[in-house]
Amino acid sequence: MTYTEPQVIINRTEVRHSPLLGRYLINGREAIKSSDILIEELPFALGPKCNGPVLCLVCFIPLPEDSESYEDEHCPQCGWPLCVECQNNENDIVYHKKYECSLFSKNKVKFYNLPSNAKGWCPQLDCITPLRVLLAKEADPERWEKEVAPMEYHDKERRENSELWNADLVNIAQYLRGPCKLGDRFSEDLIMQVVGILEVNAFEGRTLQGYAFRALYPVTGILSHNCVPNTMRSIYPSEDYRIRLRAMVDLESGQQLQHSYSYTLYGTAQRQEHLKAGKYFTCDCKRCKDPAELGTNFSTFKCSKCEDGWLLCQDPLDASTEWKCTLCEFKTSNEAVQKATSVMQAEVAQVQSMDMSGERLQETERLLKKYRSVLHPLHFIQISLKQNLVEMYGRVAGYEMVELPDVLLERKEEICRHVLRVLNVFEPGLSRTKATILYELHVPVVLLAKSGFIAGVLAGAKLKEKLEEAIAILRECVNILKYEDQQSHEGVLGLVAKQAMEQLMQSVEGLDGA
Repeated sequence: MTYTEPQVIINRTEVRHSPLLGRYLINGREAIKSSDILIEELPFALGPKCNGPVLCLVCFIPLPEDSESYEDEHCPQCGWPLCVECQNNENDIVYHKKYECSLFSKNKVKFYNLPSNAKGWCPQLDCITPLRVLLAKEADPERWEKEVAPMEYHDKERRENSELWNADLVNIAQYLRGPCKLGDRFSEDLIMQVVGILEVNAFEGRTLQGYAFRALYPVTGILSHNCVPNTMRSIYPSEDYRIRLRAMVDLESGQQLQHSYSYTLYGTAQRQEHLKAGKYFTCDCKRCKDPAELGTNFSTFKCSKCEDGWLLCQDPLDASTEWKCTLCEFKTSNEAVQKATSVMQAEVAQVQSMDMSGERLQETERLLKKYRSVLHPLHFIQISLKQNLVEMYGRVAGYEMVELPDVLLERKEEICRHVLRVLNVFEPGLSRTKATILYELHVPVVLLAKSGFIAGVLAGAKLKEKLEEAIAILRECVNILKYEDQQSHEGVLGLVAKQAMEQLMQSVEGLDGA
């Protein structure tokens, strides 16, 4: 990959500072429309995630762990992991040589493949991304001082988590200063600062082949958090991993720019736990403070003592809060609710670890039915199960799309609409997740319409109405995914959706001419 100037383009945004938020961004000019670009930025550095397997240091594809297969999957100069394809690609191997290769070769830093009894985590690779940041600092000290050095890294809070801190100290800082012989170039404090900056600010992305990496985008990285974001970021692997930040919805002048540091389809307690553990703060956004999560009941339980009551926590930001029924006098502790939630999450995880199959689909439906008497239909556990079903209906053996009877097509349509109900609240406007569900939704809508017409249940006018509904669904999907890298999974899906939309439009025109 070869970076070209400019590395950062900032449109309409201004950097502000507050004692509570530190540095943050606002829309500094006139009101702007959804999808407008706010920031374009090349990564300061990118590399593998921590606690990952042995993988290629350029394309991040996981490599075989057995020593025989590994013989061909390493750099001929330094011996560190590099897949055969990247070895043969001039641009890719230049990228590797630009960073760690010459250093490892010069200092004879050997890579040790995982032993046969290892559990898939290769601690030796944890140093790669911090090392690339450090080397980028030397190559571009001006950008480091202006954009990266001021980034939050929560040194005190990270030190308090002594187990994680000590692991990073040994596996990264001491490894780089010792075996890699960089002690005269980088202090221990500087290396741990970089580790902290990456932990708090780095974004995870996917290559065009779908493999995970993390990258540091210093300007985009200072966006503040909200559990209902108003910006959408897209990483373009085919453009040197450039990131583009767009307005997710219409924004007013002076409005704070926000994205979510957590998964928006976690419940409040789960988001708070994730943010506290990894980002070192408690979120007090409007969604987090609302027991009903903006009316979705995304964390709501059914009351076990009355028929129609719902169990809501009284203060979502208080770990000792009580949960009370909306109709009767029943109440219980937050500890009891979170324990029940953990038990259900463990059951769900067990089912989700199964291979994609008809059996997994059936087990997912079983859990949905089991939890129906305990959870609100839009509870995050139920929505997670429904997302899994959306993916499986039409794909797994015995449930292929051409085989699905109308009752199961109706089932797929129903669960798609349930997932969209919460996504429209938590990810309004441009949302990749929403676009994916919209694409899944259009299929049963079309097939049910055609089935009804063939059976004589739908007249021609009603068929046209249903097909126009499917066109509208696809149009929204296309209007979201057209901003993705055209070579990525989402970009390709957008092109497929556009083709399906155009075919349906032709079908409707044919009905008009009939």
